Amino acid sequence: MSNELEAKKGTNYTLVDAGPFEDLGKYKFEVGPYKFPGKLFLNDLLGLTGMEVSFGKLFPGTGVPYSHKHIENEELYIFTKGVGQFLIDGEVIDVREGTAIRVGTEGVRAWRNNSEEELHYIVIQAKQGSLGQYTLKDGKIVEPQVTWPGEEA
Repeated sequence: MSNELEAKKGTNYTLVDAGPFEDLGKYKFEVGPYKFPGKLFLNDLLGLTGMEVSFGKLFPGTGVPYSHKHIENEELYIFTKGVGQFLIDGEVIDVREGTAIRVGTEGVRAWRNNSEEELHYIVIQAKQGSLGQYTLKDGKIVEPQVTWPGEEA
């Protein structure tokens, strides 16, 4: 995988600007004999410790060149532009901007862009069954209220 990005690190954050999804074609993912452009993994760049996240783009008429499943991680696929198809355990599902699909560890999956425009997506991986707290159980409102630098409270 080629990687030209640098992360900015703050006290409690790490940031990377990957640019427009249209430019993701410059990143290449390789696994075994398979190579394809348009996939950028953020784990190493951001120092993620509880999930893996990737940005992806499929060019028109292309698809992920292999099927796969996971040992520990469920995946959430969020499609942000275009139309295509997702294959899970032999079932074909049409996807488009706004489609979100969770696939458990045993689900055998692949996806393709069977259209004439780019298909953009985000994939989030996390250990299946590991979510203990979320939203209001994990979030905590802090005082004082938000004050943006340069604006009066």
